[in-house]
Amino acid sequence: MPPQKIRAGLVGFGISAKVFHLPFITSLSGKYELVSILQRNGNEAREKYPSIKIVRNIDELVADPEMDLVVITTPNDTHFPYTKKALEAGKHVVLEKPFTNTTVEARQLVNIAKHSGKVLSVYQNRRYVSDFRTMKEILDKKMLGEIHEFEAHYDRYRMEARPAAWREAPLPGSGILYDLGPHIIDQALYFFGTPSSVTADIRMQRPHAKVDDYFNLWLDYGFTKVILHAGMLVREPGPRYMIQGTLGSFIKYGEDPQEARLRAGDPPVGEDWGLEAEEIFGLIHTEKDGKIIREKYPSHKGSYADYYHELYESIMNGHPVKEKPEHGFNTIRIIELAMQSHKEKRTVDCTELMDVEY
Repeated sequence: MPPQKIRAGLVGFGISAKVFHLPFITSLSGKYELVSILQRNGNEAREKYPSIKIVRNIDELVADPEMDLVVITTPNDTHFPYTKKALEAGKHVVLEKPFTNTTVEARQLVNIAKHSGKVLSVYQNRRYVSDFRTMKEILDKKMLGEIHEFEAHYDRYRMEARPAAWREAPLPGSGILYDLGPHIIDQALYFFGTPSSVTADIRMQRPHAKVDDYFNLWLDYGFTKVILHAGMLVREPGPRYMIQGTLGSFIKYGEDPQEARLRAGDPPVGEDWGLEAEEIFGLIHTEKDGKIIREKYPSHKGSYADYYHELYESIMNGHPVKEKPEHGFNTIRIIELAMQSHKEKRTVDCTELMDVEY
């Protein structure tokens, strides 16, 4: 007997939907079936998916009795109300990051999900890239000894403003801290747990900027210091990750190839999917078996598809959810504390984070 499929409805039809979700929902046809798309304006979804039900509002989408899973990819201010409606309608939910705009909203969703008995998962796809998986192995094996500094960068060069970009408008949840911050904040929490304090510098660097386009966060873990950085005026990026330990260092340039290939329209199939080019393998310089080594460290294969494979197991077979709503809450809490630190020009204690396993 073939496995039962999860019938999915997609909320939104922008870049997030078309690049990060639809390629996997449609390619994993043995596990998922796309049944509906909410596109509020325009007919692009209808033209591309003529056999799929196209709706114009969230109420119509979540009322569909044939739907099991709602995937929410719309702007940040919709995350809380749309997720609440979907959970209360008895649907499982995948929610794009950031989880919500505030911890007040995030806490409500955590509680609603618990009482609903449905799966609520945050789409933290940066746990499914080559550099994260490679660093996880290095850290798990303690190949660098005890880590005293971990530095992550998410830098770009984009001097011009994007026309009609909601992320660059002065609205709740806009700005680079909410946009790119959740990726590397989540990674830090996954690797190191809850920090004792955060110190933040958040800026508007470009002359047209109306919201933050730069941040530098310091998370204090006692012996370990974590530095998280993102900026929009970095034409020549340095290392994406630098990890320093008592035995050695790991330095990583370059980026997992999946996003670029998806944006180019490549289907996520083939043995080479998610493989990094050897020239951007990270450099490890450490001590192994009593000898000093300095060599390229082969990158693990990335696979966004694994998120959807694991989600299937959670929904259909009751496996623990890996990207928990509590993880989303903690990321938003760090963002709020960082904003407080910047505003008050001081280090602030990390309080009110949820005690949850990563």
